[in-house]
Amino acid sequence: MVELNTLLRITQDRNASDLHLTDSMPPILRIHGELVRLDEFGVLYREDLEELIYEALTEMQLQKFRAEKELDFSYGIQGGDRFRVNIHIQQGNVEAAFRRIPNRIPPMDELNLPDIAYELARKPHGLVLITGPTGTGKSTTMASMIDMINGERSCVIISIEDPIEYVHTNRLSIIKQREVFSDTNSFPEALKRVLRQDPDIIVVGEMRDLETISTALTAAETGHLVFATLHTPDAPQTIERIIDVFPPHQQNQVRLQLASCLQGVISQILMPKARGNGRILATEIFVGTPAVRNLIREKDIAKIPNVIQTGAQYGMRTMDTCLNQLVTKRLITKEVAKSKAKYPQNFN
Repeated sequence: MVELNTLLRITQDRNASDLHLTDSMPPILRIHGELVRLDEFGVLYREDLEELIYEALTEMQLQKFRAEKELDFSYGIQGGDRFRVNIHIQQGNVEAAFRRIPNRIPPMDELNLPDIAYELARKPHGLVLITGPTGTGKSTTMASMIDMINGERSCVIISIEDPIEYVHTNRLSIIKQREVFSDTNSFPEALKRVLRQDPDIIVVGEMRDLETISTALTAAETGHLVFATLHTPDAPQTIERIIDVFPPHQQNQVRLQLASCLQGVISQILMPKARGNGRILATEIFVGTPAVRNLIREKDIAKIPNVIQTGAQYGMRTMDTCLNQLVTKRLITKEVAKSKAKYPQNFN
């Protein structure tokens, strides 16, 4: 039977983003967004599949998985890339998804990020959010921004991740990366303690619950720069998601907090390049200007798309504007742009 590390090296060598191990299927790679079957390894059935996946687990992780039937962790191959792993049960079968995390952190200029992203990374305090669906490179964007800070500023950066993805090396900054379950019990628990660790910058792998969001807002409001991700498609839905997590009697206070500390939102998607040699990032940019802060305070979120559309002088742009620029540069096709656009009729 094939070994897990063999499959992971193939995933790395073929520049795939993911490896899927699924019952009654061969191993499957995702390459530039497309699923590619590794038929040469044959179909994996229940017993062999379980044995293959368990190669990645320590005894403690195996016990945790058997108790909870879900497990997220990171796994590295010697001399190769690291992987973010999710193991789960599907119709009684143990299955897994491995997301490849290259060892090299790409610099921001390789990611097709606009100039305003550099300005957001250099803010002295406040909240910077990177949003988008799963698999759109949010972790890569955030790691690249932190890496830029590490090369420019002397500060203490504390990151709380589940699991740790890109591994940073201290340069001008001290970077402490804490993994949920391995180094701390939970995001809320780690964030409660983080303010006692003398941070200048706090990185939250994902704002996923009320307590985490509340603590992140407080940290951003009290002079720290906070980076975090959310699975939301754009700035208005991001703002609404944060506020709606809280009970009604707290929402006005949260709205005021958010209005005072939100520096910007980078919402992103990944699309296949026109020439078929990889994928390219498209971003919608929202910046916390005085007009925007007032809209948040006044519960007038519906006007934010218009503010983004007319806020080019502040570095803002809509996703459709970015898609149009990529079509004009022939980096993506018009058909791909229409499939991702909010107003596809504009691409006719």
